[in-house]
Amino acid sequence: ALQKWVNREISNFDYLIQLNTMAGRTYNDLAQYPVFPWILRDYTSEELDLNNPAVFRDLSKPIGVVNEKNAKAVKEKYNFEDPLGIIDKFHYGTHYSNAAGVMHYLLRVEPFTTLHIQLQSGRFDCADRQFHSITATWQALMDNPNDVKELIPEFFYFPEFLENQNGFNLGQLQISKEVVNDVVLPRWAHSPEDFIYKHRKALESEYVSAHLHEWIDLIFGYKQRGPAAVEALNVFY
Repeated sequence: ALQKWVNREISNFDYLIQLNTMAGRTYNDLAQYPVFPWILRDYTSEELDLNNPAVFRDLSKPIGVVNEKNAKAVKEKYNFEDPLGIIDKFHYGTHYSNAAGVMHYLLRVEPFTTLHIQLQSGRFDCADRQFHSITATWQALMDNPNDVKELIPEFFYFPEFLENQNGFNLGQLQISKEVVNDVVLPRWAHSPEDFIYKHRKALESEYVSAHLHEWIDLIFGYKQRGPAAVEALNVFY
């Protein structure tokens, strides 16, 4: 698989799916769901210029420190010593892939809607905590070193998860009073299909092809544990 990928006989998408499968990740287990990277950082421009490296996320860093400002807080957390000596040191108390995160993204499609409601004791979570805007979700990641959710494969092929086709009443945001309905897309995407098309194109772009291995090192490779993980600010609880 690696050789085929290097020779460009399979796409970046296919290679990531194969890596996830070999790592024991599967669509049948929300706690081990396939994980994909955030690849863009530009969610505000009218046009998405895939020839400009500045529109892409830095794939060599864990999502929690893509914003340099968060690195200090993350290092401080790691340097905290557990007085009882029971808990190993860590940079992040949450994880880049977990069941709640999968349900968060797939809230609008079954069976994830029902699973979400069960998780929230029989009702939808408060509107402000729901996945309502791709731009706002990215901004929250940049502002908060405790939010380290990466993406799921659906962001690259499944436009329906961005639409509230079942007409669920997801409430309204507290401050703006905006009703949560379809996911609000970046300005450069004119429809859910257009978002998926451009996002998939970004995944297969020259920039991502040249840097994807850096993210793979963090998630599937040698920077998961040990000194390399510490140095990369990539140690999870």
